[in-house]
Amino acid sequence: MKNKSKKPTEILVGVIGYGGAFNMGKAHLQDMRAAGMTPAAVVEIDPVRLAAAAADFPGIATYASVAQMLKASDVDLVTIITPHNTHAKIGLQCLRAGKHVVCEKPLALTTAECDAMIAAARRAGVMLSTYHNRHWDGWILRAVEKIKKEKAIGEVYKIDARMGRRELPGDWWRSSRSISGGILYDWGVHLLEYGLQIIDAEIVEVSGYAREGYWAPRTRWKKDTNEDEALAVVRFKNRAWLNLTITALDSHPRRGFFEVTGTEGSYIIEHDHYTIYRREGRKVTFEEGNHLPTEYHRYYDNIAAHLTKGTKLAIAPEWARRPIHILDLAARSAKLGKALPAKYR
Repeated sequence: MKNKSKKPTEILVGVIGYGGAFNMGKAHLQDMRAAGMTPAAVVEIDPVRLAAAAADFPGIATYASVAQMLKASDVDLVTIITPHNTHAKIGLQCLRAGKHVVCEKPLALTTAECDAMIAAARRAGVMLSTYHNRHWDGWILRAVEKIKKEKAIGEVYKIDARMGRRELPGDWWRSSRSISGGILYDWGVHLLEYGLQIIDAEIVEVSGYAREGYWAPRTRWKKDTNEDEALAVVRFKNRAWLNLTITALDSHPRRGFFEVTGTEGSYIIEHDHYTIYRREGRKVTFEEGNHLPTEYHRYYDNIAAHLTKGTKLAIAPEWARRPIHILDLAARSAKLGKALPAKYR
């Protein structure tokens, strides 16, 4: 692995894509700097955003294309913050140029794209990771503590994850299926990553279901609009299963967005607290509590430690491939009308 002899401050970092929601380019550079690394490059096709980057980080090198940056910059690590369907192409371009790469989630849209990126990173001897900062969300940190360490609900056999409400898709690229990957790819990749922390078993097969066409005539994307609702059912080798539903059509509100069911109780995650339900005969008891503090800084702290000290990578590319494989299989399964087997590298 390149750069292990360097200090964190000697790791030059950059972002590809500076604008978009939540000022993500700026936030990534700030977080990488907080982890000890040095912001050195920004690639952005919008000259206004490029000027903003130069103002936010005086002295930083700015480029209008990835090719320009790869030719002129000594940057060691780049984070890709562009629409989902561009991650694989840009990622491969940077990996083949010998750069360490972090992709905003999702890593890519298909299993084949993930596999190509993993292979390219191995050939170049560089790091590949996905920005799964929500791996350290306070609600999943507490859930792992209660469910896996304390065995608060017994043996886990089912997870129900759900996001969304009846709502016309927004007028932006995340509503386009060909660009975003589909309705499951935004919050769905987070919820799957949570679930894979809870169910520690190989994936056996995935079934996908989808309803589409209701909102499409009313959007700019027409037939390319995301599904109205989609469901992925994941079967694991230990006989547990996970249901993931993302909807823009269902009118029925439900409590909680992530429920883990075990042999001795159920753990429900809501945004501000968790509840554990247990039943003994007709008696139902419950326990409520607060989530742990969120620790997003641990992502880039781990990246810096991995690159300079060889610390184990918390979000390895093989780990990031798993939710993408599920989403890929679910989309294909929905079209074919049958479950599809999982394939490991």
